[in-house]
Amino acid sequence: MSGRVDGLRIERFFDDGTFPNSRLPLLFYEQALPSYASGPDQMEALFVENGWPPSWRASVFTYHHYHSTAHETLGVVAGSARLMLGGPEGQTFDVEPGDVIVIPAGVAHRRLDSSGDFLVVGCYPPGQTWDLLRGEGGERPRADQNIARVPLPGTDPVVGAGGPLAAHWRRVQ
Repeated sequence: MSGRVDGLRIERFFDDGTFPNSRLPLLFYEQALPSYASGPDQMEALFVENGWPPSWRASVFTYHHYHSTAHETLGVVAGSARLMLGGPEGQTFDVEPGDVIVIPAGVAHRRLDSSGDFLVVGCYPPGQTWDLLRGEGGERPRADQNIARVPLPGTDPVVGAGGPLAAHWRRVQ
């Protein structure tokens, strides 16, 4: 199930047997910030304003991975990339400066390729600390239990209180 709502792409990725993915939809904001105003400082300011403290500036790992203890937001601030979301059977997303992806706990993601200057600002809801899982044997059912305990964020990292995250994620609860 997917669709667009005011520049928002909504995608669902379900358990594929290796990666748990999530009952919560992934939110992809195309041009959450205009590309000319999407440097790291501006992206971090957007996240701080909306209650998601920035955690790092880097790229995205080139292997499939997921987090069972935190939801993650990626804000593209430089370069371009093709990301695979939802695991090997998921979907590819072309990203560029200004794009923001809100990834529910459990959803696999990786970088397929990128420009040399590709840079992302990453953040997590307050109080959530990420782990790093690769879909290897023995990770589940503990990962599934962790994912079930991750609380919904109080705000949307792009829009703040009452944003699309609340509308689309709370509906699933």
